[in-house]
Amino acid sequence: MNTETQNYESEREILDSGNRREFASGAVRDIAEGKGRCDLLPLDCVAEYFSQFNCPKYTYFYRAEAVSKILYELNEVQFYSTNCPAKNHIMTAIESFIRIAYEDKFGNAFMELSKHYEEGAKKYAERNWQKGIPAHCYIDSCVRHLLKWYDRWDDEPHDRAVLWNLLGLMWTLEHKPELNDMPCNKKEGDSE
Repeated sequence: MNTETQNYESEREILDSGNRREFASGAVRDIAEGKGRCDLLPLDCVAEYFSQFNCPKYTYFYRAEAVSKILYELNEVQFYSTNCPAKNHIMTAIESFIRIAYEDKFGNAFMELSKHYEEGAKKYAERNWQKGIPAHCYIDSCVRHLLKWYDRWDDEPHDRAVLWNLLGLMWTLEHKPELNDMPCNKKEGDSE
């Protein structure tokens, strides 16, 4: 495994503040307050920033390339996509991330991801996320973990969390379309 790849370490655990936020659906997640609102970032502009590092002279060249691609795809999901094209953008983001973070080892990526689901089931409850979490929460968390993965934070498995949020977003848009609170899905007169 090269130095550009996140190590697959089973002992990495999901951080837990012990404080929860509960959604109308009954699903719960760790609090978001104080972590920033990455879903409010102009993702196309942040992607453009990372794209300037897309040349081999930069240390994190491959990571920057993946981050830029994923942010562009998430920007498309937020502002321009209906549910079906959104799925294609999310799948492209997943593929881009696995190619860099897991060196094209898609099986390993999903096995690692299954550990994230296992840890989440212990922390919250099995299938808690399927009760329904608003789409913007997945983008917020995904971008936060993506940026931490880029900077090589090792306090928790950020690689797994990126994939978990991307899959959660894709599942939610398909199975709980009423939770699609993306700007592209807002109707005139909807409250902000």
